[in-house]
Amino acid sequence: MVETTKIAALPRQRAGKGAARAVRREGRVPGVIYGDKAPPTLVALDPKEIEREFAKPGFFTRLFDISVDGASTRALARDVQLHPVSDRPEHVDFMRVNEGTRIRVGVPVRFLNQDKSPGLKRGGVLNVVRHTIDVYCNIANMPKAIEVDLEGLDIGDSVHISAIKLPEGVRPTIATRDFTIAAVAAPSVLKTPEEEAAEAAAKAAAAEGAVPVEGAVPAEGAAPAAGAAPAAGAAPAAGGDKKGAAPAAADKKGGKK
Repeated sequence: MVETTKIAALPRQRAGKGAARAVRREGRVPGVIYGDKAPPTLVALDPKEIEREFAKPGFFTRLFDISVDGASTRALARDVQLHPVSDRPEHVDFMRVNEGTRIRVGVPVRFLNQDKSPGLKRGGVLNVVRHTIDVYCNIANMPKAIEVDLEGLDIGDSVHISAIKLPEGVRPTIATRDFTIAAVAAPSVLKTPEEEAAEAAAKAAAAEGAVPVEGAVPAEGAAPAAGAAPAAGAAPAAGGDKKGAAPAAADKKGGKK
């Protein structure tokens, strides 16, 4: 049996935008319960209770027992109107259901074992194609979520609906093709295994001192590296006249005395 959540509501007499605004001014959320070949029931809901339930995952895949004047109605949330600024629920539509009701519902997708995916470990990106999957099912076997196992998936691998084991009596609304749910894509920059091994070897060699560090000062008495600039104030090498160097003795202005 599917678990249900109990909600208390008050009846309201009038429908329409003006009546709904009046309910909101009283500090409650207007709603309606319809379906199952019965007249619609207008209700006023506690805003804190609705906001708390709406914030939980799978709001549209959970059953509610709505108590109105002592009578309980089993229903499924079908639509929520939100405030354009605060995103708080302003109106909720519920549909009556029973054990034999067969519905179409969007079930959220839950991904498992992301830490066991070789592709994600190498820096790959999980490209989610479908966050929810629309299915046909009975109320009694309505799944809370569709679980997708990512264990063993490498870069370039994808998961299709045919690889998912759905509960008995549950089938996707798209039955004509094997659609993709998610794929492990390569990042913008991906190193090959050879490049990763070469980089690791270079880091190990640098740590052991085999590779000279850029900008390091050579030890005393050691010959400078080829192309290295002489230290400030050092005398030029013997026989090495500098291009454009000043003459040793300059003639005084006007010649010799």
